[in-house]
Amino acid sequence: MGIAADIVIIVLAALVGGLVAQKLRQPLILGYILAGVAVGPFSSGATVSDVHEIEKLAEIGVALLLFALGLEFSLKELKPVKYVALIGGPLQILLTIGYGYLIGRWFGWEPVPSMWLGGLVSLSSTMVILKTLMSQGMLGTLSSRVMIGILIVQDLAVVPLLIMLPQLSDPQSGLPMLGIALIKSAVFLFLMFFLGTRILPWLLTRIARWNTRELFVLSITAIGLGVGYATYQVGLSFAFGAFVAGMVLSESDYGHQALSDIIPLRDLFGLLFFTSVGMLLDPGFLFINWFEVLQLVLLIAVGKGLLMAGIARGFGYGNVVPLAVGLGMFQIGEFSFVLGQIGFSGGFLDKEQHSFILSATIISMLITPLVSGLTAPLYRLKRHYIKRDALETVNLPKEGLHEHIVIAGGGRVGQHVAKVLKQLEVPFVIIELSHRLIEEARRLGYPAIYGDASQEVVLEAAQLEKAQQLLITIPHITTTETIVRYVHRNFPELNIVVRAEGMEQMTELYREGVYMVILPELEAGLEIARQALINLKMPIPIIQSFTDKVRRDHYHPSFSANDSNREIRLLKNARELLELTWQRLGSESLLVGKSLRELEIRKHTGASIVGVLRGEDFIPNPSAEFIFAEGDLLAVIGNLAQRTAIQGMAAGD
Repeated sequence: MGIAADIVIIVLAALVGGLVAQKLRQPLILGYILAGVAVGPFSSGATVSDVHEIEKLAEIGVALLLFALGLEFSLKELKPVKYVALIGGPLQILLTIGYGYLIGRWFGWEPVPSMWLGGLVSLSSTMVILKTLMSQGMLGTLSSRVMIGILIVQDLAVVPLLIMLPQLSDPQSGLPMLGIALIKSAVFLFLMFFLGTRILPWLLTRIARWNTRELFVLSITAIGLGVGYATYQVGLSFAFGAFVAGMVLSESDYGHQALSDIIPLRDLFGLLFFTSVGMLLDPGFLFINWFEVLQLVLLIAVGKGLLMAGIARGFGYGNVVPLAVGLGMFQIGEFSFVLGQIGFSGGFLDKEQHSFILSATIISMLITPLVSGLTAPLYRLKRHYIKRDALETVNLPKEGLHEHIVIAGGGRVGQHVAKVLKQLEVPFVIIELSHRLIEEARRLGYPAIYGDASQEVVLEAAQLEKAQQLLITIPHITTTETIVRYVHRNFPELNIVVRAEGMEQMTELYREGVYMVILPELEAGLEIARQALINLKMPIPIIQSFTDKVRRDHYHPSFSANDSNREIRLLKNARELLELTWQRLGSESLLVGKSLRELEIRKHTGASIVGVLRGEDFIPNPSAEFIFAEGDLLAVIGNLAQRTAIQGMAAGD
């Protein structure tokens, strides 16, 4: 069967490895890599016959992963990390090359192999890091954005490294080739962002109108892999082209659908990648040279991790970010396999040196999920013994925060909420990651904290233990879920109101303990429908009854049948049925000039008037002799029909 039999063996082995990893509560990629070791050419039993062909298929997995990342990625998300990516990324590569060169010389290698080691060590694994962040639920945090920004620069650096490393004996001959590669990159990016943003969405729109899902999935896959292959043909990175194609499509109306359709294919080919990585490990060589390999892994992990953390700290990122970046990006990347093979076939690395690098690369990938998982406990330990970094704040009250509302996200939605709360003199504080929005909050006089709301130290600075409510207006569901889990674990009594992008997300958030989930698209649809019905002269009470019913149907799902949730749901419904409303009395009102005793409002309508606002004075629970006057604002409690009856009397009906 050839390659078909190899794929069957890989899938079965990966299934076993994945089940074992899941049972041991470890990331699935660990199981996939170990499965690759088991079926690799260096092991006995059922083994894969053609590792090279599997490696070619695995390249599709890397491209599809980056294509999917591009689909859920936005250039706006890179703005907070643009400097550390565009400046810190190249700086990190140069420093790591120098550090790797010193490691090679310490091992007794000649200058050229040592320089190759530095070049290979300078790259981190996009595939492993992204999978690790996904499994930890950390995609969308500031730490992940810093890592992704640096990873993009590293992927771009593959082409210059491919050109320059083989030219180490004659560097000047490689400079013209490097210049040509830079020109190609610039032309490709120009074509994709100025032509691709128009052509590709237009093409998807035409295909989507045919309502054929198979053709839509095929089109998405063809775009991602086709653009990647085109970049490969002009001498650039296959995976980088797929990533740019994903970013272009993410701005179209079909970005979310494309992402959901491509995920199963991405995961299947990603499985091939991780098992192919495991196949390259020679247990016999590792057994004989375990001490030297361990030394190499430790030197690379510690030194590169410190360099990564130092770069992040040097560009102003504090709190948990440097630690997360250092523990997440210390490994050697998958592109090192390609560079290492070129170095070995070209005679720049001997067989033993190549085996050392391969072993160190695979082991560093294998331990990445475990090491990255130490971020949270180590950060807690650091905060216990070392004074924490000060957070930037603006306009916080001198007396501190108390009985306030925390708004996680200072974008358009968050600022609308803040405007209302400020007008009503309700204390609040905004948590925002964008410096531009922090400056906007400073200008508007809104109290704000600069930081990533998914980080514990930032939430602690907002003093949730003293807050009345937490409103999460951040559109990223991963960040929202991270915040919700932390708050529900530490402050279970705090009411949380969040935004979501669909029923599935809403149901999951309710399970996490959220008090209320808001669907922006539903609210926009209801308001459009309300305006249409008003224009059709539909009675206001009927419109209100309709919108209330739609909200009750959507916002109170009966996904749980336990008594506590049922009671909460019933209390919410009762609260809405007995809503407090305000009614203004005009000159034609039937209530003006008469007392409560004369009107017998409770007897005729069933509603209760619990207060009257007259000018600057508020009269709670007015007596039976109280006489209403024009301009009074009545506080009315009752169900919809009762409130409608009062509204009619107040209007003169």
